[in-house]
Amino acid sequence: MEGERVLFIDGEALVIDKPAGLPVDRPRDGSISLENHLDSLRFGFQRWPIAVHRLDRDTSGCLLLARNPKAQARYQQAFESGVVEKRYLAVLEGSVSGEGEIALPLLKVSTAEAGWRMVPDDRGKAALTRWRALEQRGGRTLVEFRPATGRTHQIRVHAASALSAPVVGDPVYGRADRAGMLLHAADLVVPRPGKEPIRAEAPFPDRFGAW
Repeated sequence: MEGERVLFIDGEALVIDKPAGLPVDRPRDGSISLENHLDSLRFGFQRWPIAVHRLDRDTSGCLLLARNPKAQARYQQAFESGVVEKRYLAVLEGSVSGEGEIALPLLKVSTAEAGWRMVPDDRGKAALTRWRALEQRGGRTLVEFRPATGRTHQIRVHAASALSAPVVGDPVYGRADRAGMLLHAADLVVPRPGKEPIRAEAPFPDRFGAW
């Protein structure tokens, strides 16, 4: 993986700008995933770094990796306790204005015909997303999302269900687009007791075009 994709690095952690289309976990078909790049991300360490959290295959942006198991445990605890600041940018299919907070529990469902997806359901896990519309253009809206929880497909489902405006290019909750899915993990801040926080900002991807 190219060096310019490394947004932050020290002795405990690194943050990379994960490209859209690259899965974090190895797919069942054995195709290319983040694992294929871990050797190039050792930077002198014997161990491969370990992904602390997940981004969807078609989501780009800030992905935190720990450089040792102790750091991994601390960072996972930071994510689980809700102290990590995450900022996403997405282009939504529809005109959205204002700002607000979405609290919709999410449940994983699966059918033989359609596979699995997440749906709003009171039986699911609590999910909270803060959002703010930034710019409207051509019937689409650039929106900033700050998820307070980290549920699977959280922003994608909350946008489609609560704002009635799915992420452009979302093949599951909206419709596919030749530009790909316009969802990007733009900023990440991870507090570290006794040390400077991890701070990373991923540049706007080319696939967002004029946005």
